[in-house]
Amino acid sequence: MSSSNLLLVLLMLTTAGYYLGRKKAVAVAQATGKGQQILHSRPTYYGALAALWCAVPALAIFVFWQAFGPTVITQLVVAGLPPDLQALPSDRLGLLMNDVKNLVHGNIISGDISVAIRAAADHYTRLQTLSHAALAVLVLVAGIAGILWIQKRITPVLRARNHVESLVKYLLVACASIAIFTTIGIVLSVLYEAIRFFKVIPIHEFLFGLDWSPQMAIRSDQVGSSGAFGAIPVFMGTLLISAIAMCVAVPIGLMSAIYLSEYADKRVRAVAKPLLEILAGIPTVVYGFFAALVVAPMIRNAGVTLGLDVSSESALAAGLVMGIMIIPFVSSLSDDVINAVPQSLRDGALGLGSTKSETVRLVVLPAALPGIVGGVLLAVSRAIGETMIVVMAAGLAANLTVNPLKTVTTVTVQIVTLLVGDQEFDSPKTLAAFALGLLLFVITLILNVIALVVVRKYREQYE
Repeated sequence: MSSSNLLLVLLMLTTAGYYLGRKKAVAVAQATGKGQQILHSRPTYYGALAALWCAVPALAIFVFWQAFGPTVITQLVVAGLPPDLQALPSDRLGLLMNDVKNLVHGNIISGDISVAIRAAADHYTRLQTLSHAALAVLVLVAGIAGILWIQKRITPVLRARNHVESLVKYLLVACASIAIFTTIGIVLSVLYEAIRFFKVIPIHEFLFGLDWSPQMAIRSDQVGSSGAFGAIPVFMGTLLISAIAMCVAVPIGLMSAIYLSEYADKRVRAVAKPLLEILAGIPTVVYGFFAALVVAPMIRNAGVTLGLDVSSESALAAGLVMGIMIIPFVSSLSDDVINAVPQSLRDGALGLGSTKSETVRLVVLPAALPGIVGGVLLAVSRAIGETMIVVMAAGLAANLTVNPLKTVTTVTVQIVTLLVGDQEFDSPKTLAAFALGLLLFVITLILNVIALVVVRKYREQYE
């Protein structure tokens, strides 16, 4: 039985468990002659409890089997190989097992199919079939056993509602744990690859180097075979473009939010806010075209008119268009936060003689400060992670400059370029992408911590 069919059968079994549990609760209540009011919980809770006892253990077995079953099968197949094949180095043994799996799944394999590989593929197929059958039996038995067990426990005094609430709470905790452990896993994987990079390139050279040229030659006699992995030019370009973008997005977005929430009437707000939020739905590649074909030539022509040396691709063009793209993020989040400030605070300030602008400046904005800072942080993260606009409008050259009229590049653009193309995964050029990602993560984390400190220090507390 395939996994999808097994899950479909389990869903049907869970549905049946719900109706059986609910029916049993009603029958128990009627048997007492006092009606359903004698039950501790409503009959639907008994049905939900039976459904949960059917689905949760069965799904746990399913997930566990899917996670570790293929590894166990591979180990059993390797144990059944001839001794000369088992003695192969781990990398060659891995390639051999890939050929076996490709043969099982009908894919093309490299080289001729030997008798040993054919036998291993047949062994793998038998074990896989046995695994699917065993998984189906275990899952269905667990589901049915859960239903039968809870059916026997259904009595008028069974606290079905409490049990359901507890199980739901544990499910929510499990979901939150998955998100947390996934994040930890991502960080650890990036950290592992970054450590491999720092074994080749000294960390002080990466953190304080002023040249970024990660091209590694294939032969030792090629020019530039050593490469240069100084990250400062890359991060300087990221900070420069992000700063320009935030200088555009934060004032315009915040002022737009104040106008829409405090000054605009309902008809203007109903039209203006959706139009403003349309900007968030435009693909970034369209913004990139706009930056490369309209904004960058305009800046270059203006610079020539003023006698300035302006590159055809500049940080200013990318930053301006990125700021326009981010305006809806700041505006929409700030508008929601400002609207959440209690109206009684505004009424109190106006009643004490404050003007409209004084009320906004001294009461509304301090009360909404945590949410506004959160929106700005999201906007900063959006600016740091943007790639397409930078590629099309700012270029790929890692220049160490603070001149917004020059070509620069960002961390995300370099990560993409480092991981594109045919190259060895363990080369310093490829591993440098993980080092850049780790350093970007640390910088973003520090910015978030600083923002939290600022918010806690300057937040106004209202009862």
